Amino acid sequence: MSAESNIFSGLKVVDFASFIAGPAAATILSDFGAEVIKVEPPGAGDPYRYFTKLPPNPVSEVNYAWQLTNRNKRSLALNLKAPEARKVVERLARWADVVVVNFPPRVKAGLGLNYESLAPLNPRLIYADITGYGSRGPEADEPGFDITAYWARSGLMEVTHDAGSPPTVPIPGIGDHATATTLYAAIVTALFAREKTGKGTHVTTSLVANGIWAAGAWVEGALNGAHFFPQHDRKEPPNALLNPYQTSDNRWILIVCAQPKDWDGFIKAVGQAQLAADPRFADPHKRLENTAALVEMLDPVFASQPLAHWKQVLSAGRVIFGVVQNAMDIISDPQLEANEIVVPLEGAADPQARTVSSPIEVAGFPKARPQIAPRLGEHSDEVLKSLDFSAEAIARLRETGAVGGDTR
Repeated sequence: MSAESNIFSGLKVVDFASFIAGPAAATILSDFGAEVIKVEPPGAGDPYRYFTKLPPNPVSEVNYAWQLTNRNKRSLALNLKAPEARKVVERLARWADVVVVNFPPRVKAGLGLNYESLAPLNPRLIYADITGYGSRGPEADEPGFDITAYWARSGLMEVTHDAGSPPTVPIPGIGDHATATTLYAAIVTALFAREKTGKGTHVTTSLVANGIWAAGAWVEGALNGAHFFPQHDRKEPPNALLNPYQTSDNRWILIVCAQPKDWDGFIKAVGQAQLAADPRFADPHKRLENTAALVEMLDPVFASQPLAHWKQVLSAGRVIFGVVQNAMDIISDPQLEANEIVVPLEGAADPQARTVSSPIEVAGFPKARPQIAPRLGEHSDEVLKSLDFSAEAIARLRETGAVGGDTR
């Protein structure tokens, strides 16, 4: 399918956001044909361009993070603090169907990028923004990051480590990508509303709201006075059959046999049929009472064979399990290629390059083939010309420093 016939063909998006969540929402729109202009400051550009140079992130000569979140976009290097940039912002707002921002409320107002400033320029404009902690309240202007607002503030970090160990730093961008999908959904909802009313609107979400939503079952329990178990301890878990076990080749496998009907099939599959006669494990209640003893018996069993063995015998025994995959497992997982979760990247120096696709499929509308992410300001002149700036006006914008970037 050509870009001209996709779902969002003709939809015009301006991405004023930086780092991950806001830009990733615009990327999903581009996957289905939207035209996206990425606005970033001259000189350094979006700080996310340098993510792959900053440990503990995986370090690479390939700017993989930038590629993931900014494929299929055109880059305009624009100094939003320069007075001369105001005319460019106004023309972008009149041109756009959607603008995406992620500045705190005070900063947005200071730059003239808040909804109140842009909406009068275009009554059909969908204004989409992301904050760390919401747009109201005493922390509305506080900077929010995935790890602080989504992971720590929501309590997710409290429950995703084992008892006795401190909280650990998760893979970067997990909360950002989840929040990006939420903002994408909000934008699509607003576009549907515009079809009914003819008018644009303001949609918003926050990292903390998405973290609380992700932890919703846990938080809802707290709201209703639920009894919470202590921090998970794999040596003495609430249920030994919902627990990770280490194999002889130092891999981890997660057993999910939490229902009473799973017991007989599980012990046969792992070669421990004699446990059926052990009075400590005679029924579900006994197994829960003696969970530490069961783990103590199962640990050496799983440690006696490599992961490949357990995958084979557990699959044959129809035991539910999950392999705790590492990065190399993931990128060679045939299921990902079969479902176009990892897809070829066009325009990359390496013809075998691949990238991660967005997690949405719509039958009859295949996603656009991902194109290489832009250089800083690569399309500045091209974008300004499309906004009816003359060559002389573009030259003045460059002279004042309002516009910059790649001139090749």
